[in-house]
Amino acid sequence: MARNFGRPQRRRPWLLGAFAAAATAWVAGFVVFAGTIPESTAPLSEKSDAIVVLTGGTLRMETGIALLESGVARKLFVSGVHRGVDVAELMRIQKRQPDRLQCCIVLGHDAVDTVGNAEETAAWVAQEGIRSIRLVTAGYHMPRSLLEFRSAMPDVTIVPHPVSPDHVKTDSWYRYPGTALLIAGEFSKYILSWLRQTAGRMIQSLQEPA
Repeated sequence: MARNFGRPQRRRPWLLGAFAAAATAWVAGFVVFAGTIPESTAPLSEKSDAIVVLTGGTLRMETGIALLESGVARKLFVSGVHRGVDVAELMRIQKRQPDRLQCCIVLGHDAVDTVGNAEETAAWVAQEGIRSIRLVTAGYHMPRSLLEFRSAMPDVTIVPHPVSPDHVKTDSWYRYPGTALLIAGEFSKYILSWLRQTAGRMIQSLQEPA
């Protein structure tokens, strides 16, 4: 019995075209994303109720403690800390006096990713009655962090405070394969977060009574 191979062959150009369009859109979005990674920070005169640091990269913890010492906020919440690490140990790691500022630092041990950071911080913010935070994380991680944090706590004012590790060459990322791959991965995660949130809002709107 002869098989009809015509239909799959007719579909193939359409699939290739769709893939090419998606790839082109991803590349264009990636270039825009890489070129708009935030580096500037709000002035220290702009106070917040609390500072929030997301663990997982260099300069984040040091920056959070420095901001707390400068009086930008009266509390510091660190999200995603390894279990077993307390404030005294964290201060020793940062080569600070263990008893200095210890009363003003709270650690969160439950978060394992950015979504978890947002959920963990939202719970603490609600418990403490916090209305504004200064968010400290790497510049390349800031767009996705803001996406998740604003979704988790829409009524809280979030002041971004990006840090720029020396090994991440955001100004000339195209010259450094490691940085380019890091940003590309972060951009893909940002897109997935946006799609997940968009789908969630659509499902919620469909479930609401007319």
